[in-house]
Amino acid sequence: MERKELRAAASLATVFSVRMLGLFMIYPVFATFAQQLKGATTSKIGLALGIYGLSQGLLQIPFGLLSDRVGRKVMIVIGLVIFGLGSAVAARSSSIDGVILGRALQGAGAVGSVILALVADLTAEESRTKAMALVGMTIGASFLVAIVTGPVVGASIGVGGIFWLMAALALVGIMITAFLVPSPPPPRAHRETLAVPALIGSTLRNPELLRLDFGIFALHAMLTASFLVLPEMLHETLKVSSRDQWLIYLPILTLSVAIMVPAIILAERYRRMKSVFIGAIAALAVSQIALAAAGEEIYALLAALVVFFAGFNIMEASLPSLVTKTAPSGSTGTATGIYSSSQFLGIFAGGIMGGWLYQTAGATGVFSFGGLLALVWLLVAATMRPPRYLTTRLVRVGHSAALDSEQVAARLRAVPGVAEVIVVAEEGLAYLKVDSKLFDRSKAARAIIEAI
Repeated sequence: MERKELRAAASLATVFSVRMLGLFMIYPVFATFAQQLKGATTSKIGLALGIYGLSQGLLQIPFGLLSDRVGRKVMIVIGLVIFGLGSAVAARSSSIDGVILGRALQGAGAVGSVILALVADLTAEESRTKAMALVGMTIGASFLVAIVTGPVVGASIGVGGIFWLMAALALVGIMITAFLVPSPPPPRAHRETLAVPALIGSTLRNPELLRLDFGIFALHAMLTASFLVLPEMLHETLKVSSRDQWLIYLPILTLSVAIMVPAIILAERYRRMKSVFIGAIAALAVSQIALAAAGEEIYALLAALVVFFAGFNIMEASLPSLVTKTAPSGSTGTATGIYSSSQFLGIFAGGIMGGWLYQTAGATGVFSFGGLLALVWLLVAATMRPPRYLTTRLVRVGHSAALDSEQVAARLRAVPGVAEVIVVAEEGLAYLKVDSKLFDRSKAARAIIEAI
């Protein structure tokens, strides 16, 4: 990447990560804190944790489409302002109903798709994959850091303080967006990062993509429901206060990452994605069933948590890659938009179901729900086609009036390594699905010249 592209990607990755840091920090401490709020019940605590996902899931695609009209930076700032206001509402609330309202407002600042679109605006086609990978890595790092530091920060400043910290981080994100993110060109359509309304119907009818959408829904439903139970479970079984629970999460997450890295290498480099994918889902199912049965068995609990977070991290890294591999040419943005909405709706479902089950059936009911969800996912995934090891490439074809889209597409299909082509004349771009081991961009450029 050029220096300006690196600056753009790094600054936008920072905006994304500072927003997610506080949100993830809430997970290991919220259930314990919320019990002290006026009107709190286990069901309402679950609703408060999960309702963020409902507003986020419903507004993710509209925010992205609106940014095409009013500008990316404007929508990012608006979204962060709404997020900051929601954080302040939650911080000032002494009742569970006030926190529910604040969390819903936090989710209404749905800027994720807009940030990715701005990354696409500010990077060249050949640098975009690296830029997106940088954003993805910072989100993953935010999750790991937040889960470990959340108990410490919560013990120091309280969960209300974490909400104020989120408001402050939203302000930091606004300042970075305003002063560090390079000024973008006029917004333009990005089929690899933003949803195209005309393609939503066909994407929702794609069974392979629906399997992946269900997967991210189930994964985050399990995560959210589990964190309604884990803080109290760790306290009762291991006699560890909420302040010191980072001592449990740190080695567990470290071990899970150590398991994840070779699994991802096996999946990507040696093209064993389906085997790793099915194995990770099976691990999630086993971990949830083991957590339901662990009782006061310390080593069973710790082993189950290692298996759960290993499976979670593998799936969190694999699913976005599978979506981009599976989506037809020119539909990547639509597929990832629906996928992201499914993820946030999973957070909502996990909060609602987890809270209700914890109230009616205890921890065993919550983990049994997670285990059942994972087993259903395993059945859904068992019939998936082995993924094609393809990546998206964009090639400029120009805006010539004499451009014959069909002829250009035909020439590009003949280039070694090209599996799919769609030429969008009004954008001056060809969207390709290619095998990166065989594809040669210079041959694609020559094919376009020959066609024109």
